[in-house]
Amino acid sequence: MFTRSARFYDAIYSFKDYAAEAALVHELVGARNPGAETLLDVACGTGAHLAELARWYRCAGVDLDPELLAIARERLPADIELREGDMRDFDVGRTFDAVICMFSSIGYVGGVAELEHAAAAMARHLAPGGVLVVEPWLSPDRIHLPHVGAVFVDEPDLKIARVGAVEVEGNVSRMDMHYLVGTPERVDHFTERHELTLLTDEEMLAALRAPGLDVEHDPDGGPMGRGLYVGVAPGATHT
Repeated sequence: MFTRSARFYDAIYSFKDYAAEAALVHELVGARNPGAETLLDVACGTGAHLAELARWYRCAGVDLDPELLAIARERLPADIELREGDMRDFDVGRTFDAVICMFSSIGYVGGVAELEHAAAAMARHLAPGGVLVVEPWLSPDRIHLPHVGAVFVDEPDLKIARVGAVEVEGNVSRMDMHYLVGTPERVDHFTERHELTLLTDEEMLAALRAPGLDVEHDPDGGPMGRGLYVGVAPGATHT
């Protein structure tokens, strides 16, 4: 999805407070599994959440995009394992006290069946009593059309304008992101298409509960106000 923009990802999303988001995750996990020591970030991107969460956990990350992972490897300590993998069927060979999937990455699944596969894969990586935290994409009733969005970066040697409008077809929101990127060497224009599935609250809850998780839903929670799902795996928690 980020074939051209990976190297600009952190600049574009510099408005995000990763330290505060990590603290929220830590609070949610600690309230349900106070002895949690290990954490897996699914769709970890450039590793900005992991850089903060490593204060509390022994961390690992999975992402589908090798270019984002390359940036994460440069950012993170060598003891944080990073693997290339698809959230729908990844397997890192062990379980964790916490698994997270943030910044609406779950929306990149291709529909309810793929959501169910992703939920099952994440649940398989939870230790008994482990905590799953998922920040969703928009549900069909919460997307407002027409909509056009823009992000601007104004750094001394980097200027970016990213503009995109949202179209909806069925349960798919489609955004053609137009980038105008200026550096001292050159000015480039390119376009990336992002397609995210609009999943209802009921579809999300059903998929996350299917593997046996006890799931809570805060419809207005999370860093972006898009909601938050917190599930707990069966079994005793650490004390």
